[in-house]
Amino acid sequence: MKKEQLGELIIASEETLYRVAKSLLYNDADCADAIQEAIVKAFSKLHTLKEDTYAKTWLVKIVMNECYAIMRKEKRIISLDDYQMEDQAAEQDDYSELYEAIFKLPEPVKLCVTLYYLEGYSVKEVAQILDVTESAVKNRLLKARAVLKESLIAN
Repeated sequence: MKKEQLGELIIASEETLYRVAKSLLYNDADCADAIQEAIVKAFSKLHTLKEDTYAKTWLVKIVMNECYAIMRKEKRIISLDDYQMEDQAAEQDDYSELYEAIFKLPEPVKLCVTLYYLEGYSVKEVAQILDVTESAVKNRLLKARAVLKESLIAN
């Protein structure tokens, strides 16, 4: 794959990358940082991509790894003022009840839901991206459906 093709893929995958980052990181600024770092790494490590057909999956994995790196760095100890500001900002955003319910899911389950339902990856592709078995993905999706049904009905 050439750098021009990677650039086109990044532009075409913009929403996917954001949703994956948002499923791991709550703060939009952190999401943007993770995506930017992933793009830089993708261009610098383009030679490690073995097959062009897996380029989008490869890019998603890089974004996930960058999100995990940000989470490790920050360990999220924030002041009360920062918490209140984030709380006010969250109230101003118009997130649907479903999106909020998805965000409250445990991390591995949330990633499965995002990749399978929002991004349209198959169970096999999700399993490859997350380095788990297909049955683990199916179990996580089953668990997510049950939790989402319960939480959305309660609201």
